[in-house]
Amino acid sequence: MVYQKLKTLYEKVRLKHYRDLFSRVKERDGSLSATEAYAADVIYLLGSPTVSSFAETLGISQPNATYKINNLVAKGYAVRSASDADRRECRVSVGDRFFSYYNTDYPFIAESVEKLQAIYTPQELALLERMLDDMCRFMD
Repeated sequence: MVYQKLKTLYEKVRLKHYRDLFSRVKERDGSLSATEAYAADVIYLLGSPTVSSFAETLGISQPNATYKINNLVAKGYAVRSASDADRRECRVSVGDRFFSYYNTDYPFIAESVEKLQAIYTPQELALLERMLDDMCRFMD
């Protein structure tokens, strides 16, 4: 029962994410393709990954990762910078254009939390929060 409920929730969140993502993918000069949008999203989710860690996360070759990153940089959706720890290492992060393109506030989550707060006690919500923390830890 819990498995099915979590699976349903996960699928709904994915569908919402894809719907939002594809609504922003437009066929015009400088716009992102769906693959580029996914790549930019991964960079955003990883924080400021190295090219190697980006490639490893996606399971692609380093030259392929470099190609994808170069396209994002050229369009202004990503920025390369030398690593603070090792100046020979290159890090990539999302650029300002990414934030104007990609909504990183998730209003549907805020709305869901408000609805939950109206239904459940603070103790029940604290238990939910603990469970969600555990789930996040299990995924690390």
